[in-house]
Amino acid sequence: MEQHTNNDKQYPEGHFVGMWMGIGIAIFTGLGVALSAALQNFAFIGVGPAIGVGFGLPIGQAIENKYKAQGRIRPLTESEKQSRKNFLIGGLLLFLAGVVVFAWMYFRK
Repeated sequence: MEQHTNNDKQYPEGHFVGMWMGIGIAIFTGLGVALSAALQNFAFIGVGPAIGVGFGLPIGQAIENKYKAQGRIRPLTESEKQSRKNFLIGGLLLFLAGVVVFAWMYFRK
């Protein structure tokens, strides 16, 4: 039997950027919650995820560039492209539904 190591594994384009942005958001969301609780102003609750994206994006891109130079990043397949497109459309529809519900709640009466 042939044994595979992680050194020959191929990753889809954008894998590490998305993963590290998620890690950054998860880590720094707690910072935003703590900051807004300490200042008693919940407008600062979004600061944590923004900082997380700011840290996760360059880390993920650096890892992606390193793996691309090693030839371990592959282009997206057609099904992966379609799946990402569907998730984007679904997310935009959820966002739009949230805006409509918020506007309805705000402007009623």
